[in-house]
Amino acid sequence: MGELQEFHLQIKEVQAPNSSKDATPINQQLQPNLRHSQWWILVALNIAFLISGQSAGTLLGRFYYDKGGNSIWMATLVQTAGFPILLLPLFLFRSPTTSTTITTTPSVTTLAFLYVSLGLLMAGDNVMYSYGLLYLPVSTYSLLCATQLAFNAFFSYYFNSQKFTPLILNSVVLLSLSASLLAIQSDSADPTGASTGKHVAGFLFTLGASATYSLWLSLTQLSFQKVLKKETFYVIFVMQFYTSAVASCACVVGLFASREWRSLKGEMEGFEKGKVSYIMTLVWTAVSWQVCTVSSVVLVFMISSLFTNVISTLALPVVPIFAVIFFHEKMDGVKVVAMLLAIWGFLSYFFQHYLDGYKPNTTRTDVNEVSGASS
Repeated sequence: MGELQEFHLQIKEVQAPNSSKDATPINQQLQPNLRHSQWWILVALNIAFLISGQSAGTLLGRFYYDKGGNSIWMATLVQTAGFPILLLPLFLFRSPTTSTTITTTPSVTTLAFLYVSLGLLMAGDNVMYSYGLLYLPVSTYSLLCATQLAFNAFFSYYFNSQKFTPLILNSVVLLSLSASLLAIQSDSADPTGASTGKHVAGFLFTLGASATYSLWLSLTQLSFQKVLKKETFYVIFVMQFYTSAVASCACVVGLFASREWRSLKGEMEGFEKGKVSYIMTLVWTAVSWQVCTVSSVVLVFMISSLFTNVISTLALPVVPIFAVIFFHEKMDGVKVVAMLLAIWGFLSYFFQHYLDGYKPNTTRTDVNEVSGASS
């Protein structure tokens, strides 16, 4: 336990900027020592967890619908219901005496408002994602989710002081074109069997969910900067635990208010792969999304919401490929072009982040992007 706390302190010292002006995220020029290596290892692990969790959660969600699941609120609930597994990291990282920064602890009322607001926003976001995944092929759904980068550019500009550059504007245009291609695409090969009206609804729900997710990331970063003002991983897990708990409670209310709970027994018994497969699908979907969400919050804390959203889109070429393999979806020319445009937009966005990170020290303090790790 002592070694774990020492490692935690080393990570915190490395990530913290030397001054309030030096707000550039992972791009600080650090001496190539052990602490630097540990910091990069932690970032790489969270990137891997985010991509794998997001990909697995999306594919398992599609599997749930394809094999007989039809409860929107159950599909939404499992996206946050895995929060009890956070009790383990909460136990491991509890160390209130290790903080080296003296900060004013927010009031209980302030924290309650923060957790409830972010939790309800997360629940609304997950509901829209569930509807989008129900009415759209998983490949189309995943490509549309790439538009969250464009929304993130807008919210980061207002909430996190992110500057607009030609590369970012290029990314927004490309992602918009990618979404437009999918919007006008014929749904004749849609394996979900959804009508044209539901296809359009799924398109709009997915766009709304992408916008809400980007807003949630930006507000999470702002919360670390303006409200929590602490540089410990314990704060991350506490925040994620309570926001997920609030979102789960909201989904349970929706499950009972919609009376979908009455059909769950029949849904489990009629699941194509059997009862055990039904339960395991829900369990592993919950675990996958919790891993994805926690990794997202950690990257927001350590770097920024911008970087987190960029990494999230790395799953873009992964999910459609697996959708073709496991769900036999057709990857036609329109989707291929949409994917290439979205990847081009992602690379444009990522390259801008790279340029921001490797500016000379004399100009680095002029970068307006604020790291989620600095407060």
